[in-house]
Order: sequence, then C-alpha cells, then structure tokens
Amino acid sequence: MTALQGDERASLHDGGGDVSELASGHGRATGTTTPSSWWLVDAEQRVLAGPFGSRLDAALAELSSPGVEVAPLYPAHGVRRDDGTLASRFSPDDRAWLAHLSDQLDRLADDWDALIDDADPLTGLVCEVAAAVAEAGLPLHDCAGRTESRQLGGVCLTPAPGEHGVLVSWTQHDRMALGRVRGHAADLAAQDVMNHALAGVLAAFGFELEPFGDASGHIVRAAGSPSGLTEWE
Repeated sequence: MTALQGDERASLHDGGGDVSELASGHGRATGTTTPSSWWLVDAEQRVLAGPFGSRLDAALAELSSPGVEVAPLYPAHGVRRDDGTLASRFSPDDRAWLAHLSDQLDRLADDWDALIDDADPLTGLVCEVAAAVAEAGLPLHDCAGRTESRQLGGVCLTPAPGEHGVLVSWTQHDRMALGRVRGHAADLAAQDVMNHALAGVLAAFGFELEPFGDASGHIVRAAGSPSGLTEWE
C-alpha cells in the first residue's frame, strides 16, 4: 500500500465540506476534527488523514494516491485526540454488523436455551464461532425454526458440553436434505465437502478444532486469538 503525499488533497466530500489536507509521511494529520468520523490511521492508531465521510472514502483516498511503499494505513472510525491518535467509536457499519450477528444468534437451536449464561464458557465460544461464520459470509441454519428461512440450510452450531466445545456442521437446503432431489450420494458428498470447508475456515481464523463422529463434523474447543482487536473507550 502506498503513502499519501503531503501536497495532495482529497477531493471527497463528507457532507459538511472537503476533507482535511492529507498528512505527509507519518506525521500528525491536520484539519478540523469532527466527532466520530472515518480516518486513515497507522498500526499505532495515529491519525494520518481525514476526516472522511465513509470507510470507502478513506480507503479510496489511500489507494488512489501514488507514493513510496511505507507501513500500511487503515480506515478507522472514531474521534481524533489532541495528541493525534484515534479514540475508536462504533461506526454505522459496526452497528449494522452487531444487528446482523444478533439476528444470526437468534437462529441457534433450542438446545442452547438452558446453556446461555455469561458465566458459561460455551456461551462466549458459540458467539465467537457464530461471528467467524458470519464474517466468512455464511448463514447460520435456523435450527429452531424461528424464521421463514429454516428450509434454506446453513451452519449448525450444536452445544457439546460433554466435549467442552461446539459441534459445527453444515445443513443443506431442504430440497437436498429432505427431498434428496440429487440423490442420497450427492447429499452426503455436499455435506462432507461443506463440513471440511467450514473446518478450514475456522482453522484459518485461529480456532482449535478436531473431527467429531463419522459425519465429518468438527468440535471447536477454543476460540481464535486474532491480532489487532479494537479497544473501545
């Protein structure tokens, strides 16, 4: 990723005026600070440019500006402190994501009802797994039938307290799982492929898991430890 040059000015408009002049190198960004905006920051959360009207505007400002290769910059949402660093705040994207995740968690099977407890390790684990699955773009299966999308299939997260983990498996659309429209062999093959794909995604995200049973499902016993977690003030 290239650095933004000192004399360049973003041509984007955030609804209240042009964004501030972009800072040269890794110095402090200049310009008027607006409450809770998008900025470009480095790995130490130092603000280098902004404010911008959206995450996309900030990313495009970085990508579209020529310059020498330096440490990467990142779009981030928050308030710029007096010392030039960023105090992170929830963005509209964050709120939309949390609403989506809440909707996905509502699809958990009834088996979870007796287990959901802030003090239960499985509660935190299933939330981590559900978030990872959703971030990968996969829906949770409505195992409890609380919505009209139960027949669509998706990822099943089943509590396995005896195994101290969460059983992760894939369910096809009812046309395959129940109707067997492509035959029994195709149904089993699809489930096997998707179960292994799910395991691969979760392993790539840092989760600890192992095969479980004869149906190619996997038990997740520990959450990943992603780097760069946002600290909120």
